[in-house]
Amino acid sequence: MRKLINVFVVAAGLVFTANMANAQQKLGHINSEEVFANLPEAKAAQATLETLGKQKQTDIDGMIKEYQTKLAAAQAKEKTLSEANKETVGKELQTAGIELQELEKRITDARTKASQDIGTKQGELFQPIQTKVAGAISSVAKEKGLAYVFDIANGQGGNNLVFWDGGEDITPAVKTKLGITATAKPAAPKK
Repeated sequence: MRKLINVFVVAAGLVFTANMANAQQKLGHINSEEVFANLPEAKAAQATLETLGKQKQTDIDGMIKEYQTKLAAAQAKEKTLSEANKETVGKELQTAGIELQELEKRITDARTKASQDIGTKQGELFQPIQTKVAGAISSVAKEKGLAYVFDIANGQGGNNLVFWDGGEDITPAVKTKLGITATAKPAAPKK
């Protein structure tokens, strides 16, 4: 009877140990900033956004210059104000004030619209790229039998992972899966 209990305890221990070994899941990590810094589609999308941003800023700068010119003209006109021309110059200054307010509103509206346009374009350009990268990450994780993959990129604001001991860095495998051969480092985060 005692031998049977010993065999049962040893068998239970082996089953428990096997279950613990199976319960351990493999972890991996990736630096998504490095992947995006080396992905040609992401570089092209970023260049397109920068061009659009410069174009919008040029338009806004033109309106600001127009505002400054009209403001300087109104200030110069105000210096000519006297008792003799008070009524005429006063009406001209009032008209100039209304024009300046309208121009201020146009500048504010242009800034808002530019921001919205750039945000929309960013979504259009980067959504397919993000989908492609997510597919590559998923594929590499499945190939390597990983249960979890953590993004260790600095730009990931919600990243709670501050330390990892080992784990498998799948960044090179994902870059290979995406056909990336260059190795540019991601830009340093802006503070």
